[in-house]
Amino acid sequence: MRIALLLLPVLSLAACAVGPDYQTPAAPAPAALPSPPPLRDQALLAGRDIPADWWALFKSPALDGLVREAMAHNADVAAAQAALRMARENALANAGAFLPTIDGSFQASRQKDPTGTVAPTAANNAPQLNLFTPQLSVSYSPDLWGGTRRGQEALEATVEAQRFQVEATYLTLTSNVVVAAVAEASLRGQIAAAQAIVDDAGRAVAILRRQRDLGQVSAADVAAGEAALAQAEQALPPLEKQLEQQRHQLNALLGRMPADPTPETFQLADLTLPVELPYSVPVRLVEQRPDIRLAAANLHVASADVGVAIADRLPNLTLSGATGSSASALNSLFAAGNGFWNFGATVTQPIFDGFSLAHKEKAARAALDQAAAQYRGAVVLAFQNVADTLSALKADGDALAAAERADAAASHALALARRQRELGSVAASAVLAAQQAAAQARTTLVQAQAVRLMDTAALFQALGGGWWNVAPVEAGAAPGHAAPPDGGLITR
Repeated sequence: MRIALLLLPVLSLAACAVGPDYQTPAAPAPAALPSPPPLRDQALLAGRDIPADWWALFKSPALDGLVREAMAHNADVAAAQAALRMARENALANAGAFLPTIDGSFQASRQKDPTGTVAPTAANNAPQLNLFTPQLSVSYSPDLWGGTRRGQEALEATVEAQRFQVEATYLTLTSNVVVAAVAEASLRGQIAAAQAIVDDAGRAVAILRRQRDLGQVSAADVAAGEAALAQAEQALPPLEKQLEQQRHQLNALLGRMPADPTPETFQLADLTLPVELPYSVPVRLVEQRPDIRLAAANLHVASADVGVAIADRLPNLTLSGATGSSASALNSLFAAGNGFWNFGATVTQPIFDGFSLAHKEKAARAALDQAAAQYRGAVVLAFQNVADTLSALKADGDALAAAERADAAASHALALARRQRELGSVAASAVLAAQQAAAQARTTLVQAQAVRLMDTAALFQALGGGWWNVAPVEAGAAPGHAAPPDGGLITR
């Protein structure tokens, strides 16, 4: 009791913790985001929440299936989940530092004393003896300056950081799958347009050859038609190569090998453009973006590390004790006179270490400044992503409208050229030129449609992807997430 009373003032110091107390950074002002521009055929809805499975808004069952397969089998997701489990276990392991350490030991030995030099030490004066010693040791280091708590705070913040790293991995993966599917659909549309040119050019050359045989056109006209056909055929191989590579990329996102079959195919007609788009205010954006939350958690880690570095420079108290028994026979281990115990306290104060601890504290403070700058950079980048995507969507709508007008005009011009050719009022080269213009206009239209779909997906990614709307589940997959090996991703 007297020892406990003497230690009370010392143990009361454990109520404090050196170093800065972490404060969540303030959200940017509403003026940080520009006013949303008006969009063609799409509406920005301020305050509209994003669903967890936001890719379902494209209304493609095949796309929805691929996204869920990617979340279940992608290697980056599996690695992020394993890192989260590792961070969680490290935090749980470190929590043991708040409790005493208790060790049990049992030592058994047989020895012979040198009777010619010293007297036997055994109670029966025998030179040979057995010695059995069971012992229980206890040690405890009170957290006088809060260094242990700051270390635990850093580890728990690391768990939070890794949790948002998992969410960021999911968001990046789902966005990449959507963009890969749209890119495939775009390439198929471009290949279809290029193939239409080849087919038209082939039919034109066949007609020209018949007309040459009848003496209606010259050999030069046939040569011009054949040159146009060869030029059209040159456009197909690069597009087919891109399509094949796009399929390989999609397989990689799904965790498949390049040679694995990929029965799913995508056409632009299979994808619906979402017409109602969410628009978050700055306060909500910093809460929604996983990369911002990750940067905030890293800032928390750096703040706690400063406290750890300060505590390392202060005195450290260790309380230790042991109790046990020692006897020459097992049946007398607990006999009177064979027991022993000890209790002690050790105070350690670093005096000179070549200024290592001082420099470590300065390094921890510099790391805190670095984390604060990285957090600001993450916020700036996030707001830039949203602003850039909104500008892109406005430009995409205008570009698509222009491409639709150009496609309609080129198709009309081609129809007129064909009609005039049938009447003999224009040369075959004019029809070929009209065909090429129409095909180029159709390719531009396909590309404009695909870019608008991709930038719509980019907006969902820039706003955070709706991960916070994943419903909690019991040992299974959330609606928007595949079940990880440990029985459930962090859900809210």
